Amino acid sequence: MTPTQPSDKVCLVTGAGSGVGRACALALARAGHSLVIAGRRATALAETANAVRETDQRVLSMPTDVTQPREVDNLFAAIADEFGCLDLLFNNAGAALPATPFEDLSLDDWQQLVNVNLTGAFLCAQRAFQMMKQQKPQGGRIIQNGSISAHVPRPHAVAYNATKHAITGLTKSISLEGRAYNIACGQIDIGNAATEMSASQRAAGALQADGATRDESCFSVEHVADAIVYMANLPLEANVQFMTVMATKMPYIGRG
Repeated sequence: MTPTQPSDKVCLVTGAGSGVGRACALALARAGHSLVIAGRRATALAETANAVRETDQRVLSMPTDVTQPREVDNLFAAIADEFGCLDLLFNNAGAALPATPFEDLSLDDWQQLVNVNLTGAFLCAQRAFQMMKQQKPQGGRIIQNGSISAHVPRPHAVAYNATKHAITGLTKSISLEGRAYNIACGQIDIGNAATEMSASQRAAGALQADGATRDESCFSVEHVADAIVYMANLPLEANVQFMTVMATKMPYIGRG
C-alpha cells in the first residue's frame, strides 16, 4: 500500500449519512482526502459514498452504530485493513430529542441520548486515539462536534445539553493526553446550521429561556464543512482548540 501524502489524509466522518456529516465528508473529499464514512442508516450512507466517489477520492463506507463497541471495533479494523492509518476523526454522530421539560424526561430517553452523543463519541475517539498512537508516523487529529448547547443550554433539552457539555470535557481530556503522542484534539460548536434534522425544529420555532417560541436565523451547512477542512488541513503542530460557527443573528450571545 502506498503511504498517504500530507495532502491526502485518511479521514473518518461519523454520522455521515446526512446533514453536517455528509457536507463535511464531501468537502474533505473535494480537498483531496480519502474518506471513511460511518452511520447507522445504510441507504443514506450509500448516497454519501456515491457523492464522494464523484470527486474521484477513495471512500470506505461502513454502516456502524457508534453505541455498539463491537461495531466500532469492526469499523477501525476495516480502516486498518484498507488504509493502514488514520489521520483525522470527525466525531460527528449525534442525536436530539423532542423538547421535554426536565421533570418529565424518561430514563430511557436520557440513556438513549447519552449512549449516542457521549458514549458513542468516547468509543470512536478512544479507538482513533489508540490507532494514532500506534501508527507510524505517530499522531493524528480528532475533531469533536460540540454545540452552542455545550456553552449555553436551551430549555427543555437537558439530555442534549448535558451530553454536549460533557463533549467539551472529553475534548479537553483528549487534547491533554494526546500531547505526548502528537494527537491534536479540537471542538467545533455549531449554531443553527441548516440541515434536514434542524428543518423541523426551525419550522416549529425555537423555545427561548423566557418561555416564548421564536424563529431563529440559520446559515448554510457548507460553512461548517469549510471550517472542518480548515481544521483538518492544519499541521499537527497547530490546533484549533474550540471554534464556534453560528448564524450571525442567532440569539446566542445574551441567551437566557
